[in-house]
Amino acid sequence: MCRWLAYSGTPLLLDTILYKPAHSLIDQSLHSKLGVETTNGDGFGVGWYAANGAPAVLRDVGPAWNNRNLREIADHVQSPLFFAHIRASTGTAVQQTNCHPFRHGRWLWMHNGSIADFHLIRRELFLLVDPQLFNGIEGTTDSEMMFYLALTFGLEQDPPGAVARMAGTVERIGHEKGVEFPLQMTVAVTDGVRVWAFRYSSKGESRSLFYSSRVDTLRTLHPDVEFLQEVSDETRLIVSEPLGDLPGAWNEVPESSYGVVQPGADELFPFSPQAA
Repeated sequence: MCRWLAYSGTPLLLDTILYKPAHSLIDQSLHSKLGVETTNGDGFGVGWYAANGAPAVLRDVGPAWNNRNLREIADHVQSPLFFAHIRASTGTAVQQTNCHPFRHGRWLWMHNGSIADFHLIRRELFLLVDPQLFNGIEGTTDSEMMFYLALTFGLEQDPPGAVARMAGTVERIGHEKGVEFPLQMTVAVTDGVRVWAFRYSSKGESRSLFYSSRVDTLRTLHPDVEFLQEVSDETRLIVSEPLGDLPGAWNEVPESSYGVVQPGADELFPFSPQAA
């Protein structure tokens, strides 16, 4: 399906997290170890926040591994928060408007997974989107549909509740159409300050998702790692698969749970769909 990463912490050049790690997202675009597909070449996207707090997005339909524009900006764009995504299409068109991350106002959203038999329930889901938001939908993916349903169900006021109501709606309508396991998702969403990451599937066999250990703990374990000396204790990564094999660096996000990366202590909670 897809691979993604979310970074929050000390402002860094995009190159530092996108290209430099041993098993970087660029490497995963060709050699994914934990994804459904080894190759994720159906487009890519990066999102980041400027000094004024507004999100910027770069997306393209080609593979990430040989995109010269991505390579160029990676050495020049610096931000305290990055989203990056490499796409393997589950059936929708390979086009720029179908590449992640998706943006609405100050919000960014990206997803790995699928709505099973999306073609059977697409119309019903479309009709539930707030009419004031509807014209913001540019592409044809289930991922963007999930984003706009979450916005409709109150994402800007209550991100965990909105995502739970989105998931509950997809499952309810899917079951009504005879789809046994309607939803598969790892989702990241941010308002530029906090990052929420969700791991859930109707079958209870969700795609892989990991979060990095506390930086102060890793400094004690690995005092010779230069990167750990350069970033703050607030720095955190959430990834579809680990970016390297540093002992103690990566922890699996539990099944049916979500985490919040935020100023102060990060938090981890159970997740379950709700009735909208």
